[in-house]
Amino acid sequence: MKKKHVIIVGAGASGLMAGIMAARNGAAVTILEQNEKPGKKINATGNGRCNYTNLAMPENAYRGEHPEFVQEALSQFSVSDTIEFFKELGIYPLDRKGYLYPRSGQAQSVTEVLCMEAANLGVKIKTNEKVVSVQKKTDGFRVLTEGWHYEGDVLILANGSRASAISGSDGSGYELAKRLGHHIVPVWPALTALKCKGNFFKTWSGVRTEGKITLFSEGKPVVTEQGELQLTDYGVSGIPVFQISRYAVRNIKEGRDAEIIIDFMPELSADEFRELLLKRKRTCPYKNDRELLIGLFPEKLIRIFAGQKDLVRAVKSLTLTVTDSLSFAQAQVCSGGVDTREIHSRTMESRKCRNLYITGELLDIDGTCGGYNLQWAWSSGAAAGVHAAADI
Repeated sequence: MKKKHVIIVGAGASGLMAGIMAARNGAAVTILEQNEKPGKKINATGNGRCNYTNLAMPENAYRGEHPEFVQEALSQFSVSDTIEFFKELGIYPLDRKGYLYPRSGQAQSVTEVLCMEAANLGVKIKTNEKVVSVQKKTDGFRVLTEGWHYEGDVLILANGSRASAISGSDGSGYELAKRLGHHIVPVWPALTALKCKGNFFKTWSGVRTEGKITLFSEGKPVVTEQGELQLTDYGVSGIPVFQISRYAVRNIKEGRDAEIIIDFMPELSADEFRELLLKRKRTCPYKNDRELLIGLFPEKLIRIFAGQKDLVRAVKSLTLTVTDSLSFAQAQVCSGGVDTREIHSRTMESRKCRNLYITGELLDIDGTCGGYNLQWAWSSGAAAGVHAAADI
């Protein structure tokens, strides 16, 4: 009996997973990768250490127009399945407060074991093959690259988003999906730093400090995050900023305002902080405002606060207007993508085009920091691979 031939566009996280699962379920698999090596984006994740999943799964881990879309794929290939899968391939997990990394400390280890397993299963990975168009045929697909063409029964689009400076992160998968009948939810940078309006950013540039940041739109709070903030010469960065960035960016691009309020001492209420300052003043009456803040904040921040009329307000509710984000190249992921209403959530098969499957970052799903985007790649890729290999 002739094997079903599955063609996968993209040898990233979801593409490699889809290829392995399709091959394990009896399909002949060809993966087309436009870079010279597979897994380049995997190798860059987690500053080269690869936070490949997370033991916690909070309700807000995934965002999109329909974030509930992720549930069926995550239940079919769960965090525990991911851990066991990679253990079998040789990745011993290092647990950092629920954030799992390979024990080697190298993201490249993850790519290598995936490629070894793919090779063992007979998966063909064709590098330097940029797909330029796809033709839907009665009995399958014809995939054209810059130098060749490939015929297959099933097509999986796994070629990622526009995020990252990695070569090939050009968003070409959106255009392929669009040509095959799919609607694309507008795509913007997410998990990225924010540019803000202000004339004092050079003063605080380089500071890292604990804080709580809240995004407001039309006077109403949208989302709040807390942790280490990184203050830059254009605005704000750091994990809490990354977590709220998708909402701030989409507000701006869709014509709504976006303001952030930063609390630089969230462990105390405004009244408690005011009392702390009064107590410090009583203890050391010779100190001015700047000197009262020494020991509480970095010197660069003190320069900002000391020039304000209301010291408590400056520390507890510094307000900034967001004007933009950094570019796609400087974002970890994108928000937006293929409308998930057009995809079967259990299989990742298109509702618009039979035997077309779409995975990972191409879909309108983005995760928060902490390994959630890679977990989505593993889960959606696994679902697509298993079901793509099933009998037509």
